[in-house]
Amino acid sequence: MGSACIKVTKYFLFLFNLLFFILGAVILGFGVWILADRSSFISVLQTSSSSLKVGACVFIGVGAVTMFMGFLGCIGAIKEVRCLLGLYFAFLLLILIVQVAAGVLFYFNMGKLKQEMGNIVAELIRDYKDSHEDRLQEAWDYVQAQVKCCGWVSFYNWTDNAELMNRTNVTYPCSCEDRSEADDDSFLVRKGFCEAFDSNRTESGNSPEYWPVYREGCMKRVQAWLQENVGIILGVCVGVAVIELLGMLLSICLCRHVHSEDYSKVPKY
Repeated sequence: MGSACIKVTKYFLFLFNLLFFILGAVILGFGVWILADRSSFISVLQTSSSSLKVGACVFIGVGAVTMFMGFLGCIGAIKEVRCLLGLYFAFLLLILIVQVAAGVLFYFNMGKLKQEMGNIVAELIRDYKDSHEDRLQEAWDYVQAQVKCCGWVSFYNWTDNAELMNRTNVTYPCSCEDRSEADDDSFLVRKGFCEAFDSNRTESGNSPEYWPVYREGCMKRVQAWLQENVGIILGVCVGVAVIELLGMLLSICLCRHVHSEDYSKVPKY
């Protein structure tokens, strides 16, 4: 009966570590996505914000260590090596502590992150240049066209752009154009500044009241998008934490039943 329980524990631990390895790959992939993304608001943040870059590197590091620990746990479970099981338990405990500390740190810095986002977008809008190839400008154009918004708080944020407001004709950001009544469903991101031709308008000057753009700013929608993705991140982290606790419990149970150390079971390469 005791031998059967050990076998069940061993194979359960192997399955948990296999899942642990996969979740580690998910965390690592998420960190790589933050650094590699070039077509969404994450691109704007990670280029201008050092804290997001550090967070992405932490995700990559934790994901890599998690994958390694999953591999180590699989070997320790199948080969029943106590030193590997003990090392596996210690690293799991360390990773769990780091994850909890990172979660607490992220929670208490949410306000700072929102303020930093507003400052980044305000500077980007103020320095935006027409007919200029820039990755940050392209990313922000993509966000405004996809989310169907204009500016940060409102479309009036674009009045801080000197180049735009110095135009004598009605000129507006192309990516802000209100296409809600357009017949085609094709999604095409327009860049730079566009001129609006209104035959009924007599006065000159570039007044934002005549811009055919979305009136709502991107702040609320982007923050809602980030909150949705934060929920996914927290869900993955909670799943990893549950698997870590189960892995720690199973490793301790298996380690207690492996009485004699047999280093001949350690695989040789």
